[in-house]
Amino acid sequence: MTAHEDLNLTDASAGAGSCCGHAPSAAALAQTPAEEMAECQVMAGTPVVKADAEAAGLYRDYEGQRYWFCCAACGPRFDAEPERYAYAA
Repeated sequence: MTAHEDLNLTDASAGAGSCCGHAPSAAALAQTPAEEMAECQVMAGTPVVKADAEAAGLYRDYEGQRYWFCCAACGPRFDAEPERYAYAA
């Protein structure tokens, strides 16, 4: 079972791009420098604008490294198994 399925957030009506449909807009992606972007560790492949994630509290610090998330559902998932997600990139 994928993390997406395990979170029970696979409803297509939620939108594309992340488990909760909170992917950055195309304009934000185009205007944000690569060093200010990250990939959600829980929903691998989902782009995250670091500043937006930090403003929303969608990040965790683990073993000296910061990890950013695409939506609020990903933080608790990371908290439950940080070793599973922390080094997956």
